[in-house]
Amino acid sequence: MKPLLSLASRVVVVLAAFTFTSHLLPAAPLTVVTNIEWQPLYAQIQRVSDSLTSIGAPLSDAELTALAVAAVTKDAAAIQKVLDARVLFEVNINPEMRVKVRQGPAKPELMEQGWRAFLVKVQNESGTTAPLVAVSPNALSPWERDGRKDTSPSGALYRDKNNPPQLENLWMDLSMFDKQPLRETLGGLALEYRIIQLFSRDAGKREGKIAFHVGQGTQDLGFRGETDVLFDCVEAKPVTFRVRDENGKATMAAFEIRDESGRVYPLRSKRLEPDFFFQDQVYRGDGENLRLPAGRYSITFSRGPESVTKLFPLVVNSETREASFQVERWIDPSLFGWWSGDHHIHAAGCAHYVKPTEGVTPAAMLRHIKGEDLKVGANLTWGPGFDYQKQFFCGTVDKASEYPYLLRYDVEVSQFGSHQSGHLVLLRLKEQIYPGGDSKNHWPTLGLNTLKWAKKQGAVTGPAHSGSGLDVKSDELPNYIIPPYNGIGANEYIVDITHEVPGPDGKLVPAVDFTSTVDTEFRSELNMWYHTLNTGFRQRISGETDFPCITGERVGLGRSYVKLDGRLDYDSWCEGIRNGRAYVSEGKSHLINFKVNDVAVGENGSELRLSGAGTIRAKVKVSALLSERPGPKRGSLPWSIEQARVGDTREVSVELVVNGYPVARKNIVADGKLQDIDLETKLERSSWVAVRILPSSHSNPVFVLVDGKPIRASKRSAEWCLKGVDQCWSQKERFYKPAEMAEAKAAYDHARQVYRERLAECAVE
Repeated sequence: MKPLLSLASRVVVVLAAFTFTSHLLPAAPLTVVTNIEWQPLYAQIQRVSDSLTSIGAPLSDAELTALAVAAVTKDAAAIQKVLDARVLFEVNINPEMRVKVRQGPAKPELMEQGWRAFLVKVQNESGTTAPLVAVSPNALSPWERDGRKDTSPSGALYRDKNNPPQLENLWMDLSMFDKQPLRETLGGLALEYRIIQLFSRDAGKREGKIAFHVGQGTQDLGFRGETDVLFDCVEAKPVTFRVRDENGKATMAAFEIRDESGRVYPLRSKRLEPDFFFQDQVYRGDGENLRLPAGRYSITFSRGPESVTKLFPLVVNSETREASFQVERWIDPSLFGWWSGDHHIHAAGCAHYVKPTEGVTPAAMLRHIKGEDLKVGANLTWGPGFDYQKQFFCGTVDKASEYPYLLRYDVEVSQFGSHQSGHLVLLRLKEQIYPGGDSKNHWPTLGLNTLKWAKKQGAVTGPAHSGSGLDVKSDELPNYIIPPYNGIGANEYIVDITHEVPGPDGKLVPAVDFTSTVDTEFRSELNMWYHTLNTGFRQRISGETDFPCITGERVGLGRSYVKLDGRLDYDSWCEGIRNGRAYVSEGKSHLINFKVNDVAVGENGSELRLSGAGTIRAKVKVSALLSERPGPKRGSLPWSIEQARVGDTREVSVELVVNGYPVARKNIVADGKLQDIDLETKLERSSWVAVRILPSSHSNPVFVLVDGKPIRASKRSAEWCLKGVDQCWSQKERFYKPAEMAEAKAAYDHARQVYRERLAECAVE
């Protein structure tokens, strides 16, 4: 989005140079509304601008510049001059709430089989806060589209129930955009702008009648509440996409398509599965098509963070049949046996479609996984749509999978059960529903009880969006401030990692295998992990996106790269997470084949034994990609290679980390080339060792045991953990059911005892 106020600096632009594009020139000026309170008007204009951006019909830079100039002088007439050029309908609501309408100056151009967005200028003399409704005899009502009985006040406006309209006349569709950031109703202001979206079934000239009202009986007399518009419906041609990977093989990629006015195709707000309305891009495979009207387009395409984002200019005319796209990679970790995956994506809830399908199908999710070259996608069923989405769980990869792209349904404990003490990711389940019911309403409120059930069936487990509830006011890492434990991340984790529970064979295994990273603030995520590693625990890290909740931009913005010796399969990939044979990344830097001396990460327990103090040598293959010039520090997620940039250079720093602190580093040029890095340090005592490019990528640790002693790296870390148990209890006690309270108290007491014992074993502050 482009905030209007942030563009106030554009007042230096010479206004004489500012012009609208020719198709926006007003045919006749609309009414200029005066005596308007400035602040609420401008706030409403900001929401309109944001809404136009969100649906893929953004204001141009020239329009934003003019609005910014008007903001400085608080010139309401200038605001109207800018927006009126996009107005297709001017609506007046008189003090008696009679509604009349006339055509505005915007060019009445629609697109065959596509949607266009226009503005409606509303002069609200009545101050009503009712919804503004648009209807047409040329469009099916929502009730007719859904096959329901029309009981709305406008239902009988144009429909003669005994003489239904001919199909030929039902050539269009329309809807008012009334979603966030706009309100569902008018705001009661004397002037505001709304957004109407129009669809054309056909190409050519078509006349449509559009009427507006704000409730039954509010249309003005003498047919002034409606207007006839002759539309020019531009023919849309099917353009076949030829999409090839770096080896010339047919593939799937992400395409963001904009015309010369910056409009996104297809119009976001009117997309249907498998295209997602909350994204700019769509995914198309080789041989698939898009319908586009004649014109010039800029197409940005890519295939995940390991590819180079490229720009393709496309001219669509009568001769256009297809467009060819060649994906270019800068690295492919799978060639080294490192397979990418995102253990936390969703097919329902948050930004997703809710009705009527309660989310989307496996086939739709697989398109996104393939289009982002994400090899493994763990699609987690959670609160919203649980009872619909549970049908896709089968205890193995979904049949929609196309090797090497594996989609599997598992579970996130969220909006039910123990979620208030921290959401849990449960991977590799054999059963998806806790015993005692067939849905989500009977699950335990103590996370440890959920983990016992999951581990008994061999699941791989860990908290989701770990930093939630752990934020503190410090930029240090590690820091020793006790976090509030008031969120839904790695909160009860501080207790659960001290427990071992029976596995499938009855032998005791850790209750928790990993903590999630990349989708929440990196210091919060890593601070918890570092302190628990310092206290001798061996949970690993895994990367996630929490798509489309934390972000709906795309799947795989947070990733784990897991090393496998043979063929990729989901169970082995999850086992690699459990064993720590993996690194996490947002895909723009890579830490391949990390080892300390002769011990590779994730192999043989990641354990290196030294008979005494000595020097260790860490080796890793590193690659990173930055643009030559600095860009925005943050993307959709907190982890970003841009934050790792050293000053204004194209370099990043590869750090060797011991017990949470960097002890050696080497800067590399982030030009995408793979480089061998060696780093050395001397260890006096048992420690954990990792490498990182912060905050873009982080390896799992190698555990170095000196003289056979366990890792007890820091008294301060053990004290931090012990205090964290008490703080967590102060926040979570109220969420445990009475029937589980005794178990909860025992679980926390056990954790306190473990930390006290380990604190006593620490020799170093």
